Amino acid sequence: MDIEDLAQRVSAGERRALARAITLVESGRADHRAQAADLLAALPQDKQALRIGLSGTPGVGKSTFIESFGMMLIRKGLRVAVLAVDPSSSRSGGSILGDKTRMDLLSREKNAFIRPSPSQTHLGGVARRTREAVRLCEAAGFDVVLIETVGVGQSETVVAEMSDLFLLLLAPAGGDELQGVKRGIMEMADIILINKADGDLKPAATRTCADYAGALRLLRKRPQDPEGYPCAMTVSALEESGLETAWEAMEKLTAWRREHDFWDRTRATQARYWFTEDVKQRLLARLQEPEAKAALEALSDEVAAGEADPSVAAQAFVDRLGG
Repeated sequence: MDIEDLAQRVSAGERRALARAITLVESGRADHRAQAADLLAALPQDKQALRIGLSGTPGVGKSTFIESFGMMLIRKGLRVAVLAVDPSSSRSGGSILGDKTRMDLLSREKNAFIRPSPSQTHLGGVARRTREAVRLCEAAGFDVVLIETVGVGQSETVVAEMSDLFLLLLAPAGGDELQGVKRGIMEMADIILINKADGDLKPAATRTCADYAGALRLLRKRPQDPEGYPCAMTVSALEESGLETAWEAMEKLTAWRREHDFWDRTRATQARYWFTEDVKQRLLARLQEPEAKAALEALSDEVAAGEADPSVAAQAFVDRLGG
């Protein structure tokens, strides 16, 4: 594979090259990982897109919202990339990867790019290489990158470590609203959007929005937020209402963070976070090497037989691994 040629084609905005590049960075093969590192190093570093993470409970309408929201952004002259993470089966390891089929209109737009990816065994609602896929989309010249999580609920906070804005999408009349997602993910959200605010559900959506607005006022104000943020508002992806207002709120928050130097600081913090995560993953990968697996199995047998203390055996293994 000609990495330099692929990098040039990605930088030129070729969709097929971008799809091939994402496939490369998602591969777990050692030779592909080396090529992926060369590819990322060859890409321009000065291109930045607005990274928007989107989380929410299953069935809240994330895909419908993304299509309506993405079409609105395209009408404004923006190029939109969507990275949709699909849950993988704990039994078979497979994923349906069906999010793209729900975005029929958006998938046909020349200024849109949709890429579904399996979460595999990675926790936190995103795939292990989603951050690298975001970098590729930025290099390809997209203005907005939407990162849709798998939709598992309150543990989906990893996406906040790779996005500039974090949106939490909720449904009206979903039971005990304040208990539904709990404090963990609410503290990460920049804007809470109550979807399906249409038809018979509109009054319930308005009440839910008021409940969350009240809950947000109880949270401690974050330094990266101007007055009035985080905020809650209602939208209807089906009727395409409230989308313009939501986008205006996102633009206002983005501009404030850029002006007050939070944009660059946040990205620097995120880069540090992912460096640490990559180090951890590389260390875990060493455990799968034949020599390490054999040593681990031998020490495990000693611990199981009562011949070694677990803590002492663990330290012995780490010392052997480090030596």
